[in-house]
Amino acid sequence: MPPRKRLRSYDSAKIRSAVLGQYAQVREAVAGLSEQQLDAPTHLDGWAVRDLAAHVSIAVRAVSAAIDLPEPPKAELALLDAPFVTASLAEAVAEGSRALAAAERDLASFGAKVAAKVAEDLAATPDDRRLTTRLGTIELLPFLVTRTVELTVHTDDLNRATGLDIPVDREALAACTRMLADALAVKAPGGSTEVRVPPFAVVQCVEGPRHTRGTPPNVVETDPLTWVRLATGRTTWAEAHSAAKISASGERSDLSALLPLMS
Repeated sequence: MPPRKRLRSYDSAKIRSAVLGQYAQVREAVAGLSEQQLDAPTHLDGWAVRDLAAHVSIAVRAVSAAIDLPEPPKAELALLDAPFVTASLAEAVAEGSRALAAAERDLASFGAKVAAKVAEDLAATPDDRRLTTRLGTIELLPFLVTRTVELTVHTDDLNRATGLDIPVDREALAACTRMLADALAVKAPGGSTEVRVPPFAVVQCVEGPRHTRGTPPNVVETDPLTWVRLATGRTTWAEAHSAAKISASGERSDLSALLPLMS
């Protein structure tokens, strides 16, 4: 596992609101889909829209599921560890999502119950409450930040699969972008390359001569949605570069070997 990096500061009220608000956007959109639309395939191999919608509810329900468990003595997982443990969970996540999708045909009603329970639990739980989650033992606030990643990524997945335009909460997108940018800096520590994802994040990464003044010799810039897709394997560096979604200059600006961060 890559070395840990100091946790960026996140505003608790904004993160909590972003999680609940983005989940509400997804639930509203899913409630309007026909059975035919729910059973349609997505760009994710082996996933139907219904499976994806079920997975979003599982990702949010995980907050309440963890709060309901006894509090562990120690939080061993830092926020920036989280992206690097997701790949090992992919098979179990897929199986659980498909099982719920098959068992719970009324995903809208199920989602409403999840939302109500999570809202109630969050109102009574402090940010530093330690949780036992599938990712590991972690405090509530950083775990909620990981939920903004789940919600942002899968809102985009749903939009691409259905042709909908489900809005993405600005705070959810900001937190997701920042977390994934910081994770890149953990994976490739250094100061030779500056990665800019305006308006949310700027990080220094990649070994080599450290930039101190003026324009850095190696600069990568992209928009938040493209960055999220790159970091999670929804698009490749070559695809994004060829579509002019990335601006990259300098001999150390090609990040293709470092991406995706999570998949």
